[in-house]
Amino acid sequence: MDARLNYSATPTAAKALKHFMSAGKALKDSPLPAATQELVALRVSQINGCAACIDMHTKEATAAGETPVRLNLVAAWREATVFTEAERAALELAEEGTRVADAGRGVSDAVWAYAAEHYDEEQLTALVILVSFMNAVNRLNVLTRQPAGDYEPGRFH
Repeated sequence: MDARLNYSATPTAAKALKHFMSAGKALKDSPLPAATQELVALRVSQINGCAACIDMHTKEATAAGETPVRLNLVAAWREATVFTEAERAALELAEEGTRVADAGRGVSDAVWAYAAEHYDEEQLTALVILVSFMNAVNRLNVLTRQPAGDYEPGRFH
């Protein structure tokens, strides 16, 4: 499969994505645990069907020491016993934040309160920005049919 657009071939995309990806770097440096960031990025990408991001975040998580069992169970995290309560709260917030149009109500107060039990304000801010960032990146990739499979860990960060 060939991508519809080559983002690195146009000056507009190169300029915009340079700034956009710097936001991703800022998130990597946030106090939100790295494992949580990768699990959330993976789950948002699964929901949105972004193969390029699923490829990237599976490989980044593996390179950081994440186990295959946990990565394989992200899609069914509610029934899995391998995630901490904090990770479950982050995954639930990520799902509701991604399925805004499906739910018609955004993130519920109960889901927000659950996340707030496990993360301080700085971490919650990073989590909200991460969910939004991943949804935007997923859309950039899905709209242009960016191919998956050849990502090498560390390529973007």
